[in-house]
Amino acid sequence: MSRALTLDEHGVWRAASVGPLSYPVDGNARCFGLEDASFWFRHRNDCILAAIRRFPPVGPILDVGGGNGYVSRRIIDEGFDAILLEPGPTGAINAKTKRRLPEVICAKLEDVPFPAGVLSAVGMFDVLEHIEDHEAMVHQLQRLLTPGGLLYLTVPAHQWLWSLSDVTAQHFRRFSRRVLRELFEPDFEIAYLSSFFGPLVLPILLLRSFPYVVGVARRRNPLSPSSEHGTGGGFSPQLLARWLRSEVPRIASGRPIRMGASWLLVARKRTGRRDPEPGTLGLQ
Repeated sequence: MSRALTLDEHGVWRAASVGPLSYPVDGNARCFGLEDASFWFRHRNDCILAAIRRFPPVGPILDVGGGNGYVSRRIIDEGFDAILLEPGPTGAINAKTKRRLPEVICAKLEDVPFPAGVLSAVGMFDVLEHIEDHEAMVHQLQRLLTPGGLLYLTVPAHQWLWSLSDVTAQHFRRFSRRVLRELFEPDFEIAYLSSFFGPLVLPILLLRSFPYVVGVARRRNPLSPSSEHGTGGGFSPQLLARWLRSEVPRIASGRPIRMGASWLLVARKRTGRRDPEPGTLGLQ
């Protein structure tokens, strides 16, 4: 597979071509300025790692659409292996040169000729909502994962929380529990499915979704990114972080959370199918 990729001057593996993206061109650059100080990104990482520790992979996690490598860096720091697959060149370079990730591929999943059954684990963290044909993506993941391979996923929850933030982020949808089960259960066994970001449901509804529905916030978000992520400090972000903290041990113990602004899913590829023998990623 490595012959389909070339190594650039930054140490990033690049595919010959990258297809179009439903993601803001400057999205990774803007996120990089927020991630380290954001209570949102920090709590999402805490929840993701709690799930990974409870359902550990047997090999490296391919972090699909992993942006600047914020999640991958935490996965590696916690003692697991991760490979970042990010189609945006800014994110891929940030991940390699600033997050110091050992393996970074600048490509979309379909732009890399992975052999069937080659992947032991895949992470997709707030990526599936950017993909219009989400069913085709799930089938592709099923083909690439080895039998029993694990998928770790986060997506935004509840279409009734739709707002201008979803529009500007170029989302196609938010997900319900029913849709996630219908999407994954034919090919995967769902090991864990839970909401998280429970304390954010009401603020999102009142400050984002309701103003969008009534037409007050159709062109401009009422809150700046730094205000939403609490990167300027203050009492409110600290209070929210404290309220959110109780979600991590619940996820670590495998107990689902009833309500939240996002979903966290761990799914295992069903083993009853006859798949090709697993290959290797071949990044050498």
